Amino acid sequence: MSFLFSKIKEQQANKLPFVCYCKPNSDKIIALFQKNDDLISLDDSDVGFAFVSFDNEKRYIIPERLSDIYFETVSASDYIFPKTMILETDSDAKIAFESLVESGVEAIQRGDFEKVVLSRKELIEVMDFDIELVFNKLISNYSKAFKYCFYHPKIGFWIGATPEQFLNVDENLLKTVSLAGTQLVSNDAIKWSDKEVDEQQIVTDYIVENLKLYSDNVTFSEPYSHQAGNLLHIKTDIQAIVNDENAISKIINVLHPTPAVCGFPKEKAKKFIIENEGYQREFYAGFLGEWNKDFATFKQKRSDLFVNLRCMKIEESVANLYIGCGITKESNPEKEFIETVNKSLTIKSVL
Repeated sequence: MSFLFSKIKEQQANKLPFVCYCKPNSDKIIALFQKNDDLISLDDSDVGFAFVSFDNEKRYIIPERLSDIYFETVSASDYIFPKTMILETDSDAKIAFESLVESGVEAIQRGDFEKVVLSRKELIEVMDFDIELVFNKLISNYSKAFKYCFYHPKIGFWIGATPEQFLNVDENLLKTVSLAGTQLVSNDAIKWSDKEVDEQQIVTDYIVENLKLYSDNVTFSEPYSHQAGNLLHIKTDIQAIVNDENAISKIINVLHPTPAVCGFPKEKAKKFIIENEGYQREFYAGFLGEWNKDFATFKQKRSDLFVNLRCMKIEESVANLYIGCGITKESNPEKEFIETVNKSLTIKSVL
């Protein structure tokens, strides 16, 4: 066991908060170990690692001022991952989710909203969960993702590998992405349906229009196919030069949760999600990451935030796995369920 993970296990045994993470395409693991068990609310001026819920009501930070910081280079390890996995489907879960999607499509057809992102929770038994092994598997298999494990005795233990940037802030330069649509990687030519193209365009339009409220200089790329693990998504890169650095917190509140994880219009879609999904998302589809500092370079006024997708919450010997997909008027309930099964492989492959 490495020194860093010995420290992680000691910290968790003492019920003290910590986070360790590895940024996309990086060989460095960064860890913050909080010295007490206080639950610290996120403040715009604070520095540390942010952890924010889907509904934006729970906003916390592991602050640099109360933490020891450790770094470790990723050790070269090869893990064999099966090229194919047996997709086990729970018939009750399938029926329930397809019914939820049908309700979502009906609401869209009534004109309640244009898009809604619906999710489900899957419980997986995990005996003798090994943080070091699972985290190193995530690093080995998902180099382009943001890999993390986060623990606070008053929140719980979360781990994941998310492919989606929320915001990257460098003083007044802000970068983000619009990510939607999902298909499995294959040898066939990539083809996107009108439903998937429209779904991703809704996300792009929402982000761009809201950034224009705070910036006179917003640019974005053409949509392109982006691989994340065993999945492909449609992606658009977006950036803006913000007129006022103090507007960053306002931009975050306007954008979160984006149509990529909630829907559009946001408040109507969020209301539908809360009333119909049948469980609390907690920090799934929230955001997390470096707040006001790049800990790899120690440069100030840098934030690197990611959407908390492809994640799970570990509770004793059970992993709570969260998976969702975007619903539009063209959505097919059975295909949407299959999409959630495909997305679940990111986490299932490392357990």
